[in-house]
Amino acid sequence: MVSRRTTAAVALGGALLLSLPAWLPDRVVALRMKVFARVNGDEGIPLPSAVFGADRFQEVYGHPAAGGRSKGAALSDLFWYWLAPGADVHQEHLEAGPRYDEVARRTLAVLSGPSAELYAAAARATRRALDAADTGRVRSVRLRDLMMPVWAEFFYELVFKEPCPAEARRLIVANATDVVDALKCTRPRHMRRRNRLTRYLLRRLAAGDVPHELPGGLTRRQQACYLQGTFFNTAVVQMSEAMAHLLLVLAQHPDVQRRTTDTPDDDRYLSYVMNETFRLFPLFGVAHRIATADIALDGLPTIPAGSVLTFSYPDYHATGYTDPERFDPQRWAALSAKDAHHIPFGVAANRPCPAWRLAPVVMRAATREVLARYALDSPVGHTRSIPHRAPCLLLPRERPVSRATRFVLRTALTVRDRAEDVGRSLLQLVLGTWMVLEARRTRPATTYFARYDTEGRPLSAGHGAPDAGATAERGATACPYPRRGA
Repeated sequence: MVSRRTTAAVALGGALLLSLPAWLPDRVVALRMKVFARVNGDEGIPLPSAVFGADRFQEVYGHPAAGGRSKGAALSDLFWYWLAPGADVHQEHLEAGPRYDEVARRTLAVLSGPSAELYAAAARATRRALDAADTGRVRSVRLRDLMMPVWAEFFYELVFKEPCPAEARRLIVANATDVVDALKCTRPRHMRRRNRLTRYLLRRLAAGDVPHELPGGLTRRQQACYLQGTFFNTAVVQMSEAMAHLLLVLAQHPDVQRRTTDTPDDDRYLSYVMNETFRLFPLFGVAHRIATADIALDGLPTIPAGSVLTFSYPDYHATGYTDPERFDPQRWAALSAKDAHHIPFGVAANRPCPAWRLAPVVMRAATREVLARYALDSPVGHTRSIPHRAPCLLLPRERPVSRATRFVLRTALTVRDRAEDVGRSLLQLVLGTWMVLEARRTRPATTYFARYDTEGRPLSAGHGAPDAGATAERGATACPYPRRGA
């Protein structure tokens, strides 16, 4: 006979096991943040804060002296590690100066074009990706994974001005997925996977296949790393994440999805939905900048030169609104994005996202293509970092499903998501700690700036030509990546 004490212990253990999804992930995330803070040290002046309030956030962010990017911050080592190869020529990580200006100018040239043409290109890429994955039946997908091939094709066509071959799409998707999984600390970094794309781009450059003028003063390898980092890392990752957030909020707010579907040409309402999505789920978590001179502010303490400023987009976006935790697109009918606490693409005075004009146009195209085929439904948790890649049900519009079937599918998705959340949070703790320690050990940004100036020139004649991309491929140490908290 089993004793009552044993029965109670088994029941208690079972209850504890079943309750893990409700409490363990949040505890592990908090522990991971403490580990990161302990390893990285007490670096950074947070904004907004009790000292530097939200009302002064954009003033500090846009100050001319808040323009240092990588040199002088321990945080830079972590992001250079994540963003390999080629952080030394990645637009987001270049210091202000002639090289940054040249790279930014060339990036804008590639991303520019008539809105109608960009919209049509995004719509075509979305249709091709949906056609390739369509089964004609109800299915569960990860929205970020669904959108990766879309933006791989779209940005390939912008760069090469030709249809994207299957080989290139596979390489770009594998590269971008490896980047974002490392950033989320859900997978370790795989440099071999990334270097396959680098080699492909080197071959295309050698053949003269890139019809754009690329930034001057770069070696061919640096040009390949520039293309890879700007368009096939950051652009593909950020657009896939943005669409995952947008489609997930539509899946979880049936009334908003219905109105968006019923009035597909209503650009104003879809803009409200996108504004509210970016407000609640900004793509950037914390962007760090280094003060290049003292920053004197009326009525506030002076920020000393060399200070690392950490600008929190989620914290800033949570201020200045009624019920900031509520998803309410209609609030934007009475709000101006210009005047609200809302900077989804950064601030104009401090290296804003170069795709700030392009992104809303092409996101509208992709969203309408998806909604024309599918109704979306998802009961999963929605956080800014979406480490689960946004699980969602795609329900073909021409084949409606019963309420009972939808209930069963939703229940299965909920159970799977909560179970995965437990294991994933523990994995993020282990991998995140390991990668932070590895970045501190290798110090890719610190090492680079000990050898080269901010324009990439050797600090002494004995160092030879700067080519951090080659260093990254050899030792996987001089490796770059995007904004903090991505």
